[in-house]
Amino acid sequence: MNIQGWAEIALTLTLSVLIAWPLGIYLSRVWNGERTWLDPVLKPVESVFYTAAGVNPNRRQGWLGYAGALLAFNLVGFVLLYAILRLQGVLPLNPQGFAGVSPHLAFNTAVSFVTNTNWQSYGGETTMSTLTQMVGLTTQNFLSAATGAAIAAALARAFVGNRGEGVGNFWADMTRTTLYLLLPAAIVLAVVLAGLGVVQSLAASASATGLEGGAQTLPLFPAASQEAIKQLGINGGGVFNANSAHPFENPSILT
Repeated sequence: MNIQGWAEIALTLTLSVLIAWPLGIYLSRVWNGERTWLDPVLKPVESVFYTAAGVNPNRRQGWLGYAGALLAFNLVGFVLLYAILRLQGVLPLNPQGFAGVSPHLAFNTAVSFVTNTNWQSYGGETTMSTLTQMVGLTTQNFLSAATGAAIAAALARAFVGNRGEGVGNFWADMTRTTLYLLLPAAIVLAVVLAGLGVVQSLAASASATGLEGGAQTLPLFPAASQEAIKQLGINGGGVFNANSAHPFENPSILT
């Protein structure tokens, strides 16, 4: 390995160590329902979600209730994503004119994105519409990552808590993880990625002239917004077939 490779490893490890302590403190405050610097903006939004869903965020659940809520929530997410994939051809925001995804591929994709499996069996630019990428896949990138974080929070409470206290509230953990951690970080990262050249467009394609003078049609998608949560949530499903090796998702060493 050359000096550049070692430097990249050292930089990654250094940044990880530097942010681990403050991020851990922040996550503790989020999962314990304590005040954070985002409360003035997000606390009213959080309350709206609880009121609309009829959820009491202060009611602690035992492990069985927590697991049941988790499974039910993700089952609904699977069904909705499967429906979006199958009905893609008749849904709006499909400038590419793609047909609905076949049953077996829709099932495979829905399971993968709901379970954060880092697997895709399709070329995104030739299979998935803009709506599917935005509303279906990007949304599940958030929810699958939040589910994993909620499990980690519940497991930590189980280790340090007393018998009978419960492991937390699944709905509160999901809501707080998404609102206070994933969404703000993804917004900032998406803006940075778009500024560094990652594609972010609702257009179906763009025309370009290649180096040899031939005409080319380049597929476009809102890639920066999906790439941001894909990286934050450690989900491998990309907008393009080559995933993060594609220059529209990863145009430079900075991205």
